[in-house]
Amino acid sequence: MPAIPAMRQLHHQYIIESQKKIDGFYAASDSIGNLKKRDADSTIFSIRLEIEKNKFFTENDKFKWLRSTNEILTGFISAYQSRLIHLSDLQQTILAFSKAMHLELAIQSIYPVFEENDLAICNVLVDNYGLIDNSGIGKSRDLIVWKFCQQHPEQILSMLSKNPNNEFADTLIIQAAFHDPEKLYNYAAAPNALGRKIQSANHPLVQIIGQLSVTKTGRMYFPFLDKLYHGTISIDSITPMLTDEHAEKYYKQLVATRIEYSKRMQQGDTALLVGVLTAKLRAKAIELYINDINALHELKDLKIRFKKLDSLNAQELYYLAVMGESEMYTSSFVSGVYPRMFQNMQKPNADSLLNCLNDDYFKKFIKISATYNTLDDLLKKMDSVAAEKRMRSFVDGLEQTKSLEEAVDVADSYASIYQPALRTLILQEVQKELTRNTTTANSRGIKIYQLMQDIFLSIDTANHIDLTAKLGIPPVYTMPLKRLQDTSGRVVMQQFFYGDKDGGNVFNAFVAGFQNGKWKIVFKPEWVEISSKTGVPVTIFANRPLDAEKDLDEKAQNSLISYLKEQQLAATVVIHRGHSYHLRSTIEKLSHSAQLIILGSCGGYQNLNEVLDICPDAHIISTKQVGTGVINKGLINEISEKLRLQQDLNWPALWNDLAKQITPNLKETFEDYVPPHKNLGAIFIMAFNRLM
Repeated sequence: MPAIPAMRQLHHQYIIESQKKIDGFYAASDSIGNLKKRDADSTIFSIRLEIEKNKFFTENDKFKWLRSTNEILTGFISAYQSRLIHLSDLQQTILAFSKAMHLELAIQSIYPVFEENDLAICNVLVDNYGLIDNSGIGKSRDLIVWKFCQQHPEQILSMLSKNPNNEFADTLIIQAAFHDPEKLYNYAAAPNALGRKIQSANHPLVQIIGQLSVTKTGRMYFPFLDKLYHGTISIDSITPMLTDEHAEKYYKQLVATRIEYSKRMQQGDTALLVGVLTAKLRAKAIELYINDINALHELKDLKIRFKKLDSLNAQELYYLAVMGESEMYTSSFVSGVYPRMFQNMQKPNADSLLNCLNDDYFKKFIKISATYNTLDDLLKKMDSVAAEKRMRSFVDGLEQTKSLEEAVDVADSYASIYQPALRTLILQEVQKELTRNTTTANSRGIKIYQLMQDIFLSIDTANHIDLTAKLGIPPVYTMPLKRLQDTSGRVVMQQFFYGDKDGGNVFNAFVAGFQNGKWKIVFKPEWVEISSKTGVPVTIFANRPLDAEKDLDEKAQNSLISYLKEQQLAATVVIHRGHSYHLRSTIEKLSHSAQLIILGSCGGYQNLNEVLDICPDAHIISTKQVGTGVINKGLINEISEKLRLQQDLNWPALWNDLAKQITPNLKETFEDYVPPHKNLGAIFIMAFNRLM
């Protein structure tokens, strides 16, 4: 290095200090990294030497390029600290700067440097002091936007909103149309430069989205966007279906499109916005049909109750079942949707129906059928070979799904199957799949099928499988009293009642069950408190079922919740008392402290996942079909009495005791109640989450 004038020595020192800071990023033992760092140091020294020895440079030129050299290092440091660049990119960043510097000195565009380097390096170069006036800098900035959008396609439109005149805008808009048509729809209607750019784009998909964006009902066409794009349906043919008068035609078109898309998905081709189609299909199934037939649940005349289903064919009824699973009442499925699926077939054949639906959601339908005790009937509507194939397929390939939903469906269904031969078939298939996943070393599959095997085998007490010890989960067969007590030893129970015409009778029967001298009953304006007089301190808080039409029942619930919080009382036992259409409200108010949850409404079994999202380790009692006040009352009395007597809740024993007390006319209804130790889906979720 030649002698450096004092006025420039400080700039060289800045460079050296930046290099030392980068040195700190390298581990002393990383010899490969140190070797790369020496290469980078050598290149920096060459640049400094070239600047000092260039006889054509003025003093200002030398200051400029020394500052630029330090800026490339400080820019790298900042990017590295922000985790936007890797240490391994240091040498290439410096070489890119050197090339750009020589192009600038030759009065040539630096654009080729940006073309051949990664986005991270380009971002370090683009604002460098010595390069900002280059003739190619504008085009290079456009290229950076392009490179960023290729890495982050979800941000294309937000980037273009800041850079609407980008050189690549038209191509990026088309890319955004395929990646996220809904987002493009939002931007297309905006009265700004990007909105105008989208509206003027010369591409059929963008043009369709642009056209829809300026209409009030544009989103209603989105489920059919793929068909609109391919020209197999027109906007004009959909428009008449958007009126309330022709809403049924819209639903039927959604079903036909979903069937068509499901066939394409089988062939590995996913249609545009298939998720939007599915969401709209679910919404319309609930809005147009399920809400209506649920609301008429008290009607004895099934022809009147289910009249709205008369115009639907088997496929359309099928999608009501699989799309409206969480909303549909037990009786709506068992007495309405399910039998009507087959009644118009000359020879009912469930396998043919599933085939014509391309097996879309068939695992979900088997799970629903098992839950509502119609699986035996469904399988009888197939020949034996087809039925066996279906049940094997039901269990297969669970490791390939992104969520646990199908695996939980299998676990739930196993608990609802009573045929020994069918249970054996499913267990054998689980064991076969476990072997296959073990052979292919698929860790997720091994976990899923090993858990299933352990859980399924544990049902037979002769296998002596302790799930708590084997799976590392809280006790399944017992609920220890200590788990329900607070620090003072108190057990707090909370019941949710609703103010419809049945709520008052159920509430009065509940209170009457504790008028036996063992409990103290205190009525408050909005709730009742029932406390044990002897034994373990157990207090049951239950809101009064006040007028639902005036929302007084909800007000009472909220007041009780506030009171419990003020008194620092955490309910560990929570009980839903009311029809299934009130259950969602109870779940929304469910406390995280709940360890035992009783879903006393019809079809409460369908809501296990939602409950477990809030209370992952909770024991849940629910029913697959009809919930009755008599059985619920017996459950609550038995549980509260055992807790008062300082006993753990042993579920198999408690269930056997209850079964002996149930009158013959309620025996079948009681069999649809699922105790915690038979809630296999809940056990599976709990065990899998702990395993992961």
